[in-house]
Amino acid sequence: MRQAARTARYDQALGLEAYSLRAVDRPFPSHFHDHYVIGVVERGTRTLTCGRQQQVIGPGDVLLFNPGDSHACIQADGSLDYRGLNIPRSTMLALAEEIMGSRAMPGFSVAVVRDGELAGRLRALHRAVLGEEPELRREEALLLAWGLLLPGYAGMVETVSACRVEVERTCAFIRSHYARHITLEELSLQAGLSKSALVRAFAKAKGVTPYRYLMAVRISEARRLLERGVSSAEAAVETGFSDQSHFTNYFTAFTGLTPGACRELFRQEWERG
Repeated sequence: MRQAARTARYDQALGLEAYSLRAVDRPFPSHFHDHYVIGVVERGTRTLTCGRQQQVIGPGDVLLFNPGDSHACIQADGSLDYRGLNIPRSTMLALAEEIMGSRAMPGFSVAVVRDGELAGRLRALHRAVLGEEPELRREEALLLAWGLLLPGYAGMVETVSACRVEVERTCAFIRSHYARHITLEELSLQAGLSKSALVRAFAKAKGVTPYRYLMAVRISEARRLLERGVSSAEAAVETGFSDQSHFTNYFTAFTGLTPGACRELFRQEWERG
């Protein structure tokens, strides 16, 4: 049996993170990120749920997740090998201006595409980043990949959300108060909806429940703290986790890394830098 492994490197010059998952059997529960995720499946098949759509993904498929896209996947056949790129909004915006000539946030309307040329360009970029190739080579690989990605699959993200006002109000409240205990009763009062109506409306609009949204916000904020060198214990407390093991379990489920491994990844970049 192959042993599960994850490797990652943050490229400060390019402003993105490259990572690899190998021999992964565990499911990924429904979650979202506040950055873009672009990936290539190399081995194994999985059942992917993105929003309200479900499909089977396999080797050669390119995955395109916008910030906030709720997604989950479970094993279908064979363990998963996967190459991924995490791209902050600021990096994506700069690339869109460079390639498309417009300072508009790009958005992907489909989560899975089959494009051999694009997959090859993404693999080349991924290898260049993880292999710490010269900066010129890495930047060329990035622009070549994005030169296919953005014109081929990205449109302008709508600036006005189609979600209900009550749901957006709830999201804003969670983002402002994620570090403290929040009850469903409190959220329903903020939204002006009954608890059951809020849960149904929220899940329909966002693809996750209010609790899962809260956990995703907490993990995202914890990751930012770890990137700045804050200890795992302090990051847990500052983001509303009273129990360290609870924090570690959620962080690993959402990111594929333990908090300590995430902090170590960025510590290596500080020392290089």
